[in-house]
Amino acid sequence: MTFVYNVVVVTHLLGLAAVIGGYASGQPTVNAVMVWGARAQIISGLVLVGMADGIDSLDKDLSMAKVIVKLVIAVAVAGFAEVAHADAKRGKAIGWMAHAAGGLAIANVLVAVLWT
Repeated sequence: MTFVYNVVVVTHLLGLAAVIGGYASGQPTVNAVMVWGARAQIISGLVLVGMADGIDSLDKDLSMAKVIVKLVIAVAVAGFAEVAHADAKRGKAIGWMAHAAGGLAIANVLVAVLWT
């Protein structure tokens, strides 16, 4: 089961790379890669929490406060990315939403790493 958990962790990290990489590419709009990365982050994060909480052999100790904060930030990232991408497809790009999605994704990394 540890292997499956680690595969989901890799998926989670790839979603993170898609969001932050898309943001760092310097474009003022949100692209489809960022949107799919944000979606992957939410889904894989929920799977990780479910596995860590439900499978005793993984021996994971979760801080539910941290999980909730990260989930709220991830939903905000996905929301900004979805709206900004839809607006960009219609030709009315709103640059601050791209910055909000990218900045919040970076903030989520900081929460993940620095919250002990």
